[in-house]
Amino acid sequence: MKITRLAGVAALLAAGFTQAQAQDVKLTGVLIEFWQTQMLDSNLRNNSQAKPGGAANYYGLDSRFTENTFAVKRAEIYLNGKITDDVSWNLMFDPNNSTSSVGNNVLHDAVITWNIGNGFSVKAGQFKMPTTYEATMVAATNILFFERNQINRVFGDKRDRGVWGIYAFGDPKGWNGKFNVAVSNGTTDDGSGGKNNDVNAQKDWTTRLELAYGPEHKFGAYYREGLTNLKDSTYNAASAWTTAGYVSAAQIKDNKDKTTLLGAYYAFDNATWHASTEVATGLLGRRFPTLFAAATTNPSREHLDQKFLGYAIDGVYKMGRHWFTARYDVLNYNTGDDWYTATNPYTTAVATGLPTGNDLEPKYTEITVGYNLLFNPAKYSAGKLKLDYVHRSKNFLLPRAGQTGEQGGDSLVASLMIGF
Repeated sequence: MKITRLAGVAALLAAGFTQAQAQDVKLTGVLIEFWQTQMLDSNLRNNSQAKPGGAANYYGLDSRFTENTFAVKRAEIYLNGKITDDVSWNLMFDPNNSTSSVGNNVLHDAVITWNIGNGFSVKAGQFKMPTTYEATMVAATNILFFERNQINRVFGDKRDRGVWGIYAFGDPKGWNGKFNVAVSNGTTDDGSGGKNNDVNAQKDWTTRLELAYGPEHKFGAYYREGLTNLKDSTYNAASAWTTAGYVSAAQIKDNKDKTTLLGAYYAFDNATWHASTEVATGLLGRRFPTLFAAATTNPSREHLDQKFLGYAIDGVYKMGRHWFTARYDVLNYNTGDDWYTATNPYTTAVATGLPTGNDLEPKYTEITVGYNLLFNPAKYSAGKLKLDYVHRSKNFLLPRAGQTGEQGGDSLVASLMIGF
């Protein structure tokens, strides 16, 4: 009896293995990244983050920067396979990075792709929307610095669930490009990263035009628009603005925390130099919502139509296995200086508890200089040691007792990355 059972199990395993071979299942990559961060002053450890006007911190300070620490930044595993010559799939998961607030979301990408022909293809599943350049067109193994720039960290580096159509055209050695259109659930927010089920009928729309001239020049533009991810039945207008009479509950509800993202990019790359630049603007909308399930929650932004503006410029000089890097990175969460309160919420005690005169305007600058040591000069993605000095604008931390003026903190980051 036991032999019969063992034979049956062996037959099932053999059948599964044969079918897997027929479908061409492949482990296409593994990425492991190890960090060590060193604070260069005590403010990052001892000061709390500023929260002007609401419950949310505008500046997204990675938790790995709160202490001198060793950390596993990424442990990504990539799988793909083919069902037919025209239908394929790919998965990417990272057991090290999950979103505990909405479940164990270690699965990042789950995509089915149908190559229709004549340049047309369709993707369906969970993936990053076709928006920002660095977050969606540069693999994690090819990131030049300790992390992506602020535009990409905040607005592009999150997943959503939907359908994405692509039309590719042109000559790979000359002018070529892609036109992308995607529709998705619109649940991308700071809490879930988009990796949760849909909760209402509205959808986000995303378009991107990509152009390239040979392998050296890439440029394009993108636009995304959506509304809140709350159901109509759970809408409650936040009380702070309506109580003060700045805006009505009906106006807040009609706006539905509309969010937009409009941007453009250019990248140049050859054997000696790399340079890229990107700029993006739009409405904050649901990223810092005014609509909540609990009406007593204060709004997390200062104005219903609060706009952001960000830009980043980077450059690299390549000298064999030694690469020298630099980046200037700015993100302003209130580029129009719009707010409803009677006084400036970024400088007065009303919003922050600080003496008048402190400036916590949410315009954050990062200047990063670095050095990359490549393990294999012929393949940047195979592995590298990255050393980065991160100099931040000092307007995102509250002064402690006895301190005055702007506070902040710089970091030295060592990143050891292996990809295969």
